[in-house]
Amino acid sequence: MLGKRVTTADRTWLVACSAALWGTDGLLRKPLADALPAATVVFWEHVIVLVLLLPWLPGALRALRRCSAREWLAVLAIGAGSSAAATALFTAAFRVGDAVTPLVLQKLQPVFVVLAASALLRERVRAGYLVFAVPALVGAWLLTFPNPFQVRVAAAQAALLAVGAAALWAAGTVLGRLVSRSLSPREVTVSRFATGLPAAAVVVWLQDAPVAVGWGNATGLVLLAVVPGLLALSLYYLGLRSTPASRATLAELAFPATAALIGVGLLGNHLTATQWLGFALVVAMVTALGWHERVRRVPVVQDRTGREEMVPG
Repeated sequence: MLGKRVTTADRTWLVACSAALWGTDGLLRKPLADALPAATVVFWEHVIVLVLLLPWLPGALRALRRCSAREWLAVLAIGAGSSAAATALFTAAFRVGDAVTPLVLQKLQPVFVVLAASALLRERVRAGYLVFAVPALVGAWLLTFPNPFQVRVAAAQAALLAVGAAALWAAGTVLGRLVSRSLSPREVTVSRFATGLPAAAVVVWLQDAPVAVGWGNATGLVLLAVVPGLLALSLYYLGLRSTPASRATLAELAFPATAALIGVGLLGNHLTATQWLGFALVVAMVTALGWHERVRRVPVVQDRTGREEMVPG
């Protein structure tokens, strides 16, 4: 009924589960990044996922036709930026650096999310934001370099690639929240890969990267595309639909936490004392920032078509 207020179950836990699946990414991406160019890996990720989503592509295209120009731009930005470009940067970071740095630096996503949510969703940045953001950036510096006073070019390059990916994924978090008001989680997921594939193909062409990957890499590519890719992303958008952006940011800490444990425990990497200090500092500051910037939940009503919309409380 029009105007009738209904409650929606909180799905923060679902966002956390999807983020934990993202944390398994390093186990699959590191070997592929060592064997193939980043552009090739990202291209095939998008091909595999889009093939699996083909039955739902016509419905997603029909839903997109009903979207506003602003929502169209958001979907294109998610596909080209938060999907293709961010994943390419993340994969390249594994190629030039160790397996831990790109993973743990994803903890900086909430720092970028708050700024993006303020600009795009008009979520207010509360006083004291820098109190959390600045120490988090200091912690990121400590994490990046085994000796924070001796900067290695390879480590700096890997860190910049990882931070660039984190910034683009943060934008995707906020833009996904924006378009989820008009598109279902499945439609957002299909649209993400449908718009991301052409962007990934352009990058392959510009870099003259090979398209052939060899059968030895095929299994890893399929697992990478399905487990931390399609499955995790589908659960993520399902949870994001009824989870405020800043609360989703807090739940997404399951990604770097799981990834760091895998990097140290299973991939054989080691952190120095100052890197562990940086790790603890980033986790503490980003978690505190998530609570500080939390957004008040608003009630949900149904419009005439039955679609749920967020309205001021």
